[in-house]
Amino acid sequence: MEQKILEMLNEIYPVEITKVEAVTNEMFRCIAKQGVYFARITNYKSYDEQLEEITYTNYLYKEGLGVSPTMVSNKGNQIEKITFNNKEVLTVLYAAVKGKHLSRNEWNADVLKELGKQIGKLHRLTKKFEEIHSVRYINDWYQNEEYDFLKYIPEDETMIRDVAQEIITKINNIPKDKSNYGLLHGDLWLENVLVDDDLKLSMVDFQDCEKNFYVFDLAVPIYSAIEFSFVGGGNIIEYERDITKAIIEGYQEENNLPKEMLEILPLFIQLKEVFEYSLMHMYWNKEKLTEEQIRIMNHFRRRIEENVSKK
Repeated sequence: MEQKILEMLNEIYPVEITKVEAVTNEMFRCIAKQGVYFARITNYKSYDEQLEEITYTNYLYKEGLGVSPTMVSNKGNQIEKITFNNKEVLTVLYAAVKGKHLSRNEWNADVLKELGKQIGKLHRLTKKFEEIHSVRYINDWYQNEEYDFLKYIPEDETMIRDVAQEIITKINNIPKDKSNYGLLHGDLWLENVLVDDDLKLSMVDFQDCEKNFYVFDLAVPIYSAIEFSFVGGGNIIEYERDITKAIIEGYQEENNLPKEMLEILPLFIQLKEVFEYSLMHMYWNKEKLTEEQIRIMNHFRRRIEENVSKK
């Protein structure tokens, strides 16, 4: 498969790729004489949605934000339609950004403050982008299938379904305007952030970008750090408080965060938690769950239900 992809990409783009490695079933790392690239080959979103996403990220790149620029094909296109495994798919080629994934114990308050700063810059630039470009194809968050919680969370899990519905209702009732709502990354968990030796951060994988309240882009890395990056050596409650404070301080150096949005940050962390739980039901085979998958689902189920019981 990798060899076939290599041959197709060399025909489409003005690069000389010598090696292709699968990162996921949709993303491929490409080693070329000109440097390192990543090819995204997917129909996860339509042509119009992907083109709008690329227009957005290329704008961010030109404005100096750490994101991956796209390569133009030999035909002058940002996206190319190809036939792969007997079906038509869309491919985009990105130039790799500098940096690496940090180990878990390196995600400290200093790094997360820098991340907050970059998110603030991202949202500030987004406001400028939306003054120039009309966003027509990228969905509002609630239009995406992944947020249809009641479709996937089993009917007998009544407490969690009630929590999910309550969260959705509360967020839908928040007044939105250009200061608190717009395009954002949508999936800024720590694996989508690269850090170089000078603590310069780059954001990758904008495939899940959506229109949402900006505060959601702060909730996701806070949730991610607590869920995946705390490795002991202290109190996890203190760790959460320290990283939240650091991200917010960094953000406010680049963009204003209204007080009323800061106060509802915990609501969006809840949204992320229920989102992750719903995805398990959406994508995991219920008839073939592994012991690890059952353990994770029970962990989420208990945590969500216990939080309700404490109210």
